[in-house]
Amino acid sequence: MRVQGATVTEVGPSVRPSPDAAVIDGGGGALIPGLHDHHIHLLATAAAARSVVAGPPEVRDERALAAALRRADAALAPGAWIRAVGYHESVAGDIDRHDLDRLVPRRPVRVQHRSGARWVLNSVAVDSLGLDHQDHHADRSGIERDAAGRTTGRLHRADDWLRHLLPREDPPDLAALGRRLARFGVTAVTDTTPYTTFEDLAPLTDAVASGALPQHVVVTGGPELAGSDPPAGLSWGPVKIVIDDGAYPSLDDLCDRFTAAHRHGRRVAVHCVTRVALVLALAAWDEAGSRPGDRIEHGAVIPDDQYDRIARHGLTVVTQPGFVAERGDDHLRDVDPDDRPHLYPCASLIDRGIAVAGSTDAPYTHLDPWRAVDAARTRTTATGATVGAREAVGARRALDLFLGSADAPGGPPRSVTAGSPADLCLLTVPLDDALRNPREVRVAATVVDGRIVR
Repeated sequence: MRVQGATVTEVGPSVRPSPDAAVIDGGGGALIPGLHDHHIHLLATAAAARSVVAGPPEVRDERALAAALRRADAALAPGAWIRAVGYHESVAGDIDRHDLDRLVPRRPVRVQHRSGARWVLNSVAVDSLGLDHQDHHADRSGIERDAAGRTTGRLHRADDWLRHLLPREDPPDLAALGRRLARFGVTAVTDTTPYTTFEDLAPLTDAVASGALPQHVVVTGGPELAGSDPPAGLSWGPVKIVIDDGAYPSLDDLCDRFTAAHRHGRRVAVHCVTRVALVLALAAWDEAGSRPGDRIEHGAVIPDDQYDRIARHGLTVVTQPGFVAERGDDHLRDVDPDDRPHLYPCASLIDRGIAVAGSTDAPYTHLDPWRAVDAARTRTTATGATVGAREAVGARRALDLFLGSADAPGGPPRSVTAGSPADLCLLTVPLDDALRNPREVRVAATVVDGRIVR
């Protein structure tokens, strides 16, 4: 195969290198298109790398949580905040500021629930931000308060607001994240964070411009940015719309958001993790109409009696098989029995002709998409239980979930042919060997726009 610039120009046994060509010997390994992670949160993933792990599997009880937080407390400079991620109620219940005070009483601490939807702050953090006197989301309780009007320390869906209150700190290391993605053969990502301002996007813009983040970066952004041009170096994907299961929007409000995005020529990507959220989203599509390429993000619960409506609107489901592997045991224990047969469907959606794309939702599952490929084919949990055996797909079809283009996730997988973009992933072994155990896949080289980035 020959690459010139950012394009594959020749493929076949007769290709010979020119005298000035750089040559990579594939050593019998498979050469495939670079993987595209169709739903990821770049800044949160980079930040998680310098955060304390506060949940399973590393932290499973209050004693382990206390030890993790106190280690961080001892290591940090005075006044520095502890940022912890991945918390789940199975560790120490539904914690509040007072629970965290008992663990770390003299340093500001914030702990993120593993869903990404909630932060819990201790009293030092609450007081330093003046949260007892702050307001957020006048129409809904972003700041949870007790009967006396004092915050409990729990903040719901308040990331953007909280970010502007916190002390300034260095941006997370996106260069390290870019290297990690390249190590897995990832050449493109879609960041589905609902950014509301261009200031929020600046770290991504800077990282792409400097080459620190070598991947192609598609961003969604929230409805606030729907009619704007994308920042230099980034591409717009669909507009991200969150259906918050703690405070459902009205149908009229949801329809207005869909219509506004479509009016600007944008698709929508709708966060749906419950049956109710899905039904509400489909009702909005029924009323407002759909645009080819509109997306259901997660599709954590999709009853098969809704498949016809999804197909009729031409919707794409962007799923995360990694949740089955990493949280499947919790789902089998905690999810309503009526919903368990419909968790993270894949094969049955494909059989109905519905486009399905793959993603990691990092940092909320592991960044390695090959783990997700393995989870899609096995549907097994950490303890070996099976979640929705009928939803398993073959290993090659599981890989195809990550080979759709940015414009058509879940569409035909890209291939390495003359004229295709030189976004490539070279494996250390033939493809059949790699797909026998995707979790053990090793990438020999990753190429983006014809440039070797690994």
